[in-house]
Amino acid sequence: MDGFGISPEVKGNAIVKAHKPNIDRFWRDYATTTLGASGLAVGLPRGQMGNSEVGHLNLGGGRVVYQDYTRISLAVEQGALGQNAVLAAAMERARDGKLHLMGLLSDGGVHSHITHLYALLEMAREKGLHRVYVQAILDGRDVPPRSALKYFQELEKRLAELGVGRVATVSGRYYTMDRDKRWERVEKAYRCLTEGEGFKAETAEKAVLDGYSRGENDEFLKPTVVDSSGLVEDNDNIIFFNFRPDRAREITRAFVDRDFKEFPTRPIRVHFTCMTQYDATLKVPVAFPAQNLDDTLGQTVSRAGLRQLRIAETEKYAHVTYFFNGGKETPFPGEDRVLIPSPKVATYDLKPEMSAYEVTDEVIKRIRTGGYSLIVLNYANPDMVSHTGIFEAAVKAVEVVDACVGRVVAEVLGKGGAVLLTADHGNAEKMIDFETGQPHTAHTTNPVPFSLIINDGKRDHLRKDGILADVAPTALELLDIPKPAAMTGRSLIVE
Repeated sequence: MDGFGISPEVKGNAIVKAHKPNIDRFWRDYATTTLGASGLAVGLPRGQMGNSEVGHLNLGGGRVVYQDYTRISLAVEQGALGQNAVLAAAMERARDGKLHLMGLLSDGGVHSHITHLYALLEMAREKGLHRVYVQAILDGRDVPPRSALKYFQELEKRLAELGVGRVATVSGRYYTMDRDKRWERVEKAYRCLTEGEGFKAETAEKAVLDGYSRGENDEFLKPTVVDSSGLVEDNDNIIFFNFRPDRAREITRAFVDRDFKEFPTRPIRVHFTCMTQYDATLKVPVAFPAQNLDDTLGQTVSRAGLRQLRIAETEKYAHVTYFFNGGKETPFPGEDRVLIPSPKVATYDLKPEMSAYEVTDEVIKRIRTGGYSLIVLNYANPDMVSHTGIFEAAVKAVEVVDACVGRVVAEVLGKGGAVLLTADHGNAEKMIDFETGQPHTAHTTNPVPFSLIINDGKRDHLRKDGILADVAPTALELLDIPKPAAMTGRSLIVE
């Protein structure tokens, strides 16, 4: 049940308001608990609301799948960044040359975080580096449009405290972080970084103020040179500290792709290190490589020679397939997939039932004829309808899902099976922003329900400290399949 969280707050709670006799009965008559579905419990930063992609990665992975931002932030918090072999090698190479720390100067946490830059600067000081330059990219999109001065004041204070590092160039993300093959933008950033082309300013703050006087917000600030001694030259070392790949690829390719043809580049060779894997075709060192999510629930069931089904409507189809399988697109042997088209309406409050009835009809047909040992089914309604902010529609969405879940559970129990009824994150339980009084349309940090619906009379106790990663090990226990070592989650069943 996507977007189905648990909250004691009654006001604005579509789940409490909804008439849901089936779900209420399951909660009353079967073992039920709640699961952590946000923040560190699912590999996100502390206090960060959950989302469908992360939720399904954890549900299918049977382990906490740390997102790149969290992995790096935890390394910083634990003082482990200095032990990162790839970053250490980059710093070691820079002993006799220049080290460029390039990235988005922001605490937005979407593409980068300024604390990661500070940690790299501290590491450079510890390594005894002296020629360290910050190639600053301005945000103004995931943070207020004219907030760069605050970040530069903070940065300059930190540079003074550390006694290492100077700002060399300043550029809006519009140029350095294009992702739409607008190569003329990327070229302007590249020429500024390598040849000193663009505006000139004595300080980073002056560069920003000059941009403002030209009518440019941070995102669109034209490339500006602050310290010409910090231009990128042959044999220099660059650490690109952005962690999100999509807007980091193009400028990276301009520096490292020997067959680059989009615009003329200088015949310089740089030692380029990426914080995360921006593109598998870029042959550069990566400080935090992509995690290999093998031994997921789907893969483990497949290896056991059992058949499985994934079914959802369009809005959540990728979640029960690609994300549930740990980012793998190809189905495992024995894995069938059914996509039910979502309705073509402007907004889902106009049709809160979405395609739940069609999904239910199809899954019941498959239960009766398919011979599946595992079925992964997602009802999109509570999440997608709640995103519209229309409370009455969200209530209807929950009621529709209740009716559908009731039908599915009856079929499964009739076959002697079990239903693990849960959610990936919260949403429908908070439809009002109590600070503003406006509709609340985002996900929440609330826990989600988990019920083990089975008629064997034995498994009626569940742990109270569970997280989404515990669902897959629970399913494997019910299937009598050994849990792979890679699954660090624990079964929720208390014997």
